[in-house]
Amino acid sequence: MDRLDELSVFVTVAEQSSFVAAARRLGRSPSAVTRAISALEDRLAIRLFNRTTRSVALTDEGARYLDRCRRALMAFDELALSAASERVEPTGTLTLTAPEMFGRLHLLPIAQDFMRDYPQISVSLLLLNRIVSFVDEGIDLGIRIAHLPDSSLRAIAVGHVRRVACASPAYLARRGMPSVPGDLAQHDAIAVSGTADRWSFGEGEGERTVTVSARLVVNTMQAALDAAVADGGVVRALSYQTAPLEAAGALRHILVADEPPPIPIHIVHPAGRHLSPKIRLFIDRAATALRGKFAAE
Repeated sequence: MDRLDELSVFVTVAEQSSFVAAARRLGRSPSAVTRAISALEDRLAIRLFNRTTRSVALTDEGARYLDRCRRALMAFDELALSAASERVEPTGTLTLTAPEMFGRLHLLPIAQDFMRDYPQISVSLLLLNRIVSFVDEGIDLGIRIAHLPDSSLRAIAVGHVRRVACASPAYLARRGMPSVPGDLAQHDAIAVSGTADRWSFGEGEGERTVTVSARLVVNTMQAALDAAVADGGVVRALSYQTAPLEAAGALRHILVADEPPPIPIHIVHPAGRHLSPKIRLFIDRAATALRGKFAAE
């Protein structure tokens, strides 16, 4: 096993918090994954994980090494994609998918630039706030904002977003600034239909859940944000969704110190398939653009 593969195995075990789950994700046996981690620990002369019969957790040294490994793998992905892109004019239709608002704000501009640079390319962009089958829908690649379960998709990490709480300055002036998550029980919440009325904050042993009172329920995030801007209450959204409104002063970010852990953004495409020049070139373009915006989140 080469050293790059060792790093990939280590990152997968850390993300899955399980040798068995990592083995499923990588298509290997649990014993092979365990041997790879042991070999890496021996070579580094540090312990990367604390292991018990029920759990696998990073040591302090392992957590520091994980960050460096992720950066190294990102850099290698960029280099490999760039080198692999054939110097052939790409043609045909590229079928993409993404969550509705993320796709409109961030994937659509990349697709339009790509079409300008490659006039023989057409793009079909499917924006949906649900998981779609790449095979059934004939999708070449997409964006997933989630901790990914085991699947047949190849995932390329491009950054993170955060789940944030916001309200308008006028609403906060009228109702007061929440200082701890429990204060939200005394505030009006704006919810998107199908989401829970229990909002989680913090992480690990500090995680806590608050039951909110949703006086307004809408069926799109855009409507929820519009209502919050109109002083309707507190909204819970992803940081990329609120960022333009925060920058304009229309919404104010609250309870920053109590946010849950970041949520990863991945470019995903079916594994085990030969990637055509158009797909490789677009992945390279999208990964570079998205990492420039979201790698530091």
